[in-house]
Amino acid sequence: MVSQEAVFIGANTQANILDFDPVSEIVAYGAGTCVAIWKPLKHEKTGVYGTLKGHSRTVTGVKFVPETPFLVSIAEDDAVIVWKRDGENFSLFQALQGHTSSVTSLAVVDSSVFATGGADGNIILWRIQEGSWIQISNFQVQNGFFPLTISLQEISKDCYILVIGGTNSKLYVYSVESSAGAATVERCAVLTGHEDWIKALSFVKQEENNYILASGSQDRYIRLWRIKVDNKIDDTDDDGSKLILLSNKQHKFQLAHHRIAISFDALLMGHDDWVSGLQWNPQGKLRLASSSADTAVMIWEMDQESGIWCSISRLGEMSIKGASTATGASGGFWSCLWFAKDGVEYIMASGKTGAIRTYCNGDTSGNWSPIISVSGPVREVTDVRWSGQGYFMATSLDQTTRLYAQWAKDHTWHEFARPQIHGYDMVCLDHIDDSKFVSGGEEKVLRVFEMTKQISQLLQDACGVKASSHSLPEAASLPVLGLSNKAEKQMEAGEYQEDNENEDEHEKNAENQEILPSSPPLEDYLQRHTLFPEQEKLYGHGYEISSVAVSPSGSLIASTCRSNTSRHAVIRVFNAAAEYQQLSQLLEGHNLTVTSLKFSSDGRYLLAVSRDRQLSVWKVVDETKAQFELVELNSKAHTKIIWDCCWVKSTDHGHYFLTGSRDKSVKLWKLEDKKIQLVSSMKLQDSVTAVDCDILNGQGRVVAGMESGAIALLSFELSHPELKLCDEFDDKITPAARVSRVGFDKHRIAVGSWDNSIRIYSLEQAASR
Repeated sequence: MVSQEAVFIGANTQANILDFDPVSEIVAYGAGTCVAIWKPLKHEKTGVYGTLKGHSRTVTGVKFVPETPFLVSIAEDDAVIVWKRDGENFSLFQALQGHTSSVTSLAVVDSSVFATGGADGNIILWRIQEGSWIQISNFQVQNGFFPLTISLQEISKDCYILVIGGTNSKLYVYSVESSAGAATVERCAVLTGHEDWIKALSFVKQEENNYILASGSQDRYIRLWRIKVDNKIDDTDDDGSKLILLSNKQHKFQLAHHRIAISFDALLMGHDDWVSGLQWNPQGKLRLASSSADTAVMIWEMDQESGIWCSISRLGEMSIKGASTATGASGGFWSCLWFAKDGVEYIMASGKTGAIRTYCNGDTSGNWSPIISVSGPVREVTDVRWSGQGYFMATSLDQTTRLYAQWAKDHTWHEFARPQIHGYDMVCLDHIDDSKFVSGGEEKVLRVFEMTKQISQLLQDACGVKASSHSLPEAASLPVLGLSNKAEKQMEAGEYQEDNENEDEHEKNAENQEILPSSPPLEDYLQRHTLFPEQEKLYGHGYEISSVAVSPSGSLIASTCRSNTSRHAVIRVFNAAAEYQQLSQLLEGHNLTVTSLKFSSDGRYLLAVSRDRQLSVWKVVDETKAQFELVELNSKAHTKIIWDCCWVKSTDHGHYFLTGSRDKSVKLWKLEDKKIQLVSSMKLQDSVTAVDCDILNGQGRVVAGMESGAIALLSFELSHPELKLCDEFDDKITPAARVSRVGFDKHRIAVGSWDNSIRIYSLEQAASR
């Protein structure tokens, strides 16, 4: 039996990517091509518990349809998908066709109508009729205009105001009269005032016939617009003898039997960068939350005496002076969400790192405090490696290396460190010992990192991980100009430092010790205080690193780089025990990129597989001198690219290893008498892209990940090695894209995928029989 323990997947950098359903207490957010489902109010902080697969490209927005079991998602694949909830699970209810390009905006108003806008310029209104959603209107604002945000407000039954903002500085106001199978849509007003593209809109009903519309723009300002209906309208401006200020002009129009008047009400200034999200208070207070690319969420409230809107709270971080989206900075928040449960309010904000920061004002003081939330990669995961200490690390093309461990308090999995935040996409890593690891990215250099004393202490206190026996550096930081994490006390050669600066350094380290969390660290701590200092750079490769493996003793590091010639398709070995010197011996034989390298569990052999469909096994003749000799180069191992390989961890019955290939097969091999022999082979449903093996009670358990995201569990007896298919993971818990790496650790499997997710599965005994 296979169960899913944890999913780590980052939120997309889109403006309408978060939503909350008060009935089920579920938060949904767009994550890669999936919709991630999470229950943040649950006592056990299990994080994301499921991902909905249906889109083929990046999800750009999600919204729950109020008072219904429906969830709507939009994406860059032109599709609008309606999901239906059953308990805590969702199933695809209806895929709506109508857009011919990426769908960029979504607005939901009530249980029967929602609107979408796309990069094709079309605005489409949808209505539920006889149990299914149908298109009731399709129109364009004007040629060359693309909607980025839309908002709907119900005035009376089947009568709505639709406001559209996008790729100019104007707001377009439409009246909508909806009927069973169609809608009448008319443009009623064009609101000017913003100076750049409009990214966010949000309506609130202040009182009967009195509404406020908030609009946020790339010009860094928020504008409030007053919408009055029928008896609330001030008609004194109809008196031609009175002078009227331009900013107080009322745009009047008719909606069915209603008279509507819209006028500018207030200008909110405070953000230093693009305004990306707006949310009104969920409990009826006249307060507005705004998120911005300046890494701040601000809460605004109108002063009752002066009528001026002021910021009463600021959440997030202080932005770097001068940094803005316009000048190339890509930080900050992209989306925000404000909801309440049992009188306690929560604000969420997602940003470029994929993490969703959550703030709560549950205490009596009313102050906002950050609480445990979710985080994950925002691009393809490329490698996953268990440490042997109960935690594992993963690399991603989002230029990070992340460390995950199980929180001892409630046995839930969390990100406990972000050892490497790099300037290059990360491709591979392996552990050297219990405190060091080596990683490779889209560069020609391998880098060796060492855990800090802080993180070692954190893992010991929060996760029960045995502290490293090595003398560790206190902390690390990333220089403003550079890619190398430096130890806090590390000094450049010849650098002079005053005594008082040394005292400041000691105070800083003492400060870091004081803020050491006893629970899973929050996003700001992960980014600032969990880097590992870089110890070494390993040079030698001519192209970007493709794979790396470390011998069980930690003394040898084997690595390869991308190549389309035999000259660069060599394996280079570094001797970690001899100051990481590169060996003069190059392990030659392959013609194309070596895709995976693995040392046997006893450290006697090195296995390599390649895009050239060959596998090679090398014997470690002398580990201290790092000498190798070729056992065999098998030129006909598979008929297509070999993506991954692994050794069987037990050597009681000899040295066995497995390979997985694009030819859809997993093969079991035995090494004996300096010869490789094929023992067993099994065809699976798709290209095999990742494989790993474990031994339990004399039985081999093999996990195979595939191009489609499917995962299969195979088994074999060591005494009679024949591969058998014993289980296939349920499609509901598998990734939505290629499995890039799998890793066994006793009864757990860690999986990294190109759908941006890292998943942890638990195997029960039944699954291995």
